[in-house]
Amino acid sequence: MRFELAQVNIARLVAPLDDPQLADFVAALDPVNAAADASPGFVWRLQTEDGDATAVRAFDWDVGDSAGVIVNMSVWRDVEHLAAFVYGELHRQVLKRRREWFQRMSTAYTACWWVSAGHRPSTDEAEERVRHLRLHGPTPHAFTLRNSFPPPDADSSAQPVLGSDDWLCPA
Repeated sequence: MRFELAQVNIARLVAPLDDPQLADFVAALDPVNAAADASPGFVWRLQTEDGDATAVRAFDWDVGDSAGVIVNMSVWRDVEHLAAFVYGELHRQVLKRRREWFQRMSTAYTACWWVSAGHRPSTDEAEERVRHLRLHGPTPHAFTLRNSFPPPDADSSAQPVLGSDDWLCPA
């Protein structure tokens, strides 16, 4: 069986999406999504007819005192291809400004896990993986780019694989 890497990340908004404070973030959505779609190793991303996932309702239990939660979920060929996009120049430019648009989160807000090739994860599945990561830390069931695990069919002892030092968040 072949496996692909699923990822989810969530963000608590500092203001509603139509607020001028988030205008630059909203303007960056289409170019960043287009870059992801064209990236080597990209397989699929969650989106509505509008071409993004900002209208997807999920993680409502994690809203806190924010203006809402947005979710980004995608599937990639492997950890290296996802990391190349996430830490590539265009996405880094958006990451550098995330404190302007999103509340700081002290618990896990992103999770990765392996899915059978062709499987498209649901938001319920993503929520369960984030909750698992928050409770147990990185495991083969839910992990991060910095502490990932090989796919279930890999010849390994299921020990975590440390990400590259280049994979440090820029902000």
